[in-house]
Amino acid sequence: MISKYLVPIEQVDEVRDAHLAYLEGLEAQNLVVTAGRQDPPNGGVVLLNVDDEARARELIGQDPYVLRGVAEYSATGWVPTRGALKDFPKP
Repeated sequence: MISKYLVPIEQVDEVRDAHLAYLEGLEAQNLVVTAGRQDPPNGGVVLLNVDDEARARELIGQDPYVLRGVAEYSATGWVPTRGALKDFPKP
């Protein structure tokens, strides 16, 4: 999932702790592989370990960034075939 911030970064940062806690919970369930802000910080990337876009949208719909209206996400499917994530455990 690729996010785009909809408000100034200061407003995004007001929600960031809740967003990071949400991602931490998903990570504990093996649903988040990695995540981080874009540089420059106009959005971010969340690499989810899910079977399909519907599940990704379901999960990201509960992200505090979405619930508070500070970011929107678009989905981009990807299957690693090389490198460090090639053998990452599937959901």
